[in-house]
Amino acid sequence: MAVLPPDLDAANFARFLEELRGAVGADWVWSSEEDLGPYRDSFSPVWNQAEERHASAAVAPADVEQVQAIVRIAGRYKVPLFPISTGKNFGYGGPSPNVTGSVVLDLKRMNRVLEVDDKRHFALVEPGVSYFDLYRHIKDNGLKVMIDCPDPGWGSPIGNSLERGIGYTMPQFRDHFGASCGMEVVLPNGEVMRTGMGALPGSQSWQEYKYGFGPDPSGLFAQGNFGIVTKMGFRLMPLPEYYRTGLITVPRRRDFVKLVEHVNYLSDSSLIGEAVYGSPLAALMGDKSFYALATKVGGPSDAEMDAAANKAGLPSWQVDLQFFGPEAATRENWEYAKQRILADIPGAKAIDGDHFPLPATEEQLLNTTQPYKTGIRRYGALGVPSLGIWRIVSGNGHVGFFPVLPRSGEAVFEMQRAMCDGLREFPLAGRFFNATTAPLYWHSYAFQMVFAPSVKHDDPALNAQVHAAMKKAVALAAEHGWGDYRAAPIYQDDVADTYSFNNHALRRFHEQLKDAIDPDGIVAPGRGGIWPRRFRK
Repeated sequence: MAVLPPDLDAANFARFLEELRGAVGADWVWSSEEDLGPYRDSFSPVWNQAEERHASAAVAPADVEQVQAIVRIAGRYKVPLFPISTGKNFGYGGPSPNVTGSVVLDLKRMNRVLEVDDKRHFALVEPGVSYFDLYRHIKDNGLKVMIDCPDPGWGSPIGNSLERGIGYTMPQFRDHFGASCGMEVVLPNGEVMRTGMGALPGSQSWQEYKYGFGPDPSGLFAQGNFGIVTKMGFRLMPLPEYYRTGLITVPRRRDFVKLVEHVNYLSDSSLIGEAVYGSPLAALMGDKSFYALATKVGGPSDAEMDAAANKAGLPSWQVDLQFFGPEAATRENWEYAKQRILADIPGAKAIDGDHFPLPATEEQLLNTTQPYKTGIRRYGALGVPSLGIWRIVSGNGHVGFFPVLPRSGEAVFEMQRAMCDGLREFPLAGRFFNATTAPLYWHSYAFQMVFAPSVKHDDPALNAQVHAAMKKAVALAAEHGWGDYRAAPIYQDDVADTYSFNNHALRRFHEQLKDAIDPDGIVAPGRGGIWPRRFRK
């Protein structure tokens, strides 16, 4: 479907495209419906509906100078740009813009790994570099560092970081934006700015001290629309000598509270990598009577769940722990974790998992030996990008809602009950929120739950139900103090509305900044729920 940029007629749009071709070459500007197909959100629940967002064109610059030229041309014509790194943000909108008619600024050609230092442990990359690219560069050059990568690995470290994406190694690296250090940004007026030590000409520590001097604006470019990031640095994990896993199981539902407290201590003490929680009782969800119990209004009692666990001969909860470091250290840390937890939780059991030197073999990446499968992302846990996560995708994809909650067992129980009850009108919700739902421990100091219903392009009724469920889930979670951390453009205003302390003081602050820095809304108007005055109505 052909669309035009806001407030621009066809003749001026043609002139605008011609100027873009002059800046980057005719082969790198696309505006036909066929060419723009890849810039749709293929996971969208509003596919072919009025709410779907469509680009009017796409342009792919080769370097920062071409980015500057594009921004200045867009400024003259007041055409909104939607920057993407590789456009792989599936489940959260993919490459589709917030405003229909925007021109997608596709940075995939800017794909240079500029520097990797395995003595000071950092990388500097451009937006088009994928996790696969960075991993190959490290392997090909025999460098002794490990990346922290998300699922799947074809996305961009810069794009994933700016979406506050996550990985699966040690706490200080799993938060990808937290592990970033130094960025170069093209501002909405076309100027280039560097943050942190990069603002000091000739600095030798741009990727080592992120703050520089004075206020640090770096956070404005994560889930924001204040500029276009063209270079970014990341702290890298020194390649550990050894890897070890161990499984802890606990028999009773209420044991989860103490289990979480112990794991929090281990993680905050930097003794473990990502802890993977699970409930072996989830294997019973195919049984109608157990499903009814796990999704009972008001939630089942502890006694009811304990009785079900006893009947099935299963533990109520488990956590898979991961250890990195010298072999002796991983062994001692596992022994310490076992001693600490088993001494405090009667009936808890510890089961030794895999252990081997790094880097892992392909067989070690593929196999795990724990008796109750929790789905450890072995590739991600060891910093090896893959596409294996696609095995979980059904239909034409899914949308993602990942509310943030405190790291406590009681908070998990409360969210299980509240979200299961509050979304009861949507039958699909019981698969995601029930008494066996375990938290995700991706971010360093908080839990998340997952709601990721599937969509189908040929089933508009299903998609409409998913769309309604997503909107209600955002509002329902916010009523309990649980905020979403990331959203597709079609839900970003809903999520932003929930961050409403003091009459939306945060949003008003962002709007003031946007109006000062980008009054015409050239860079991604609406991203993160931030609208310039031109588009605010």
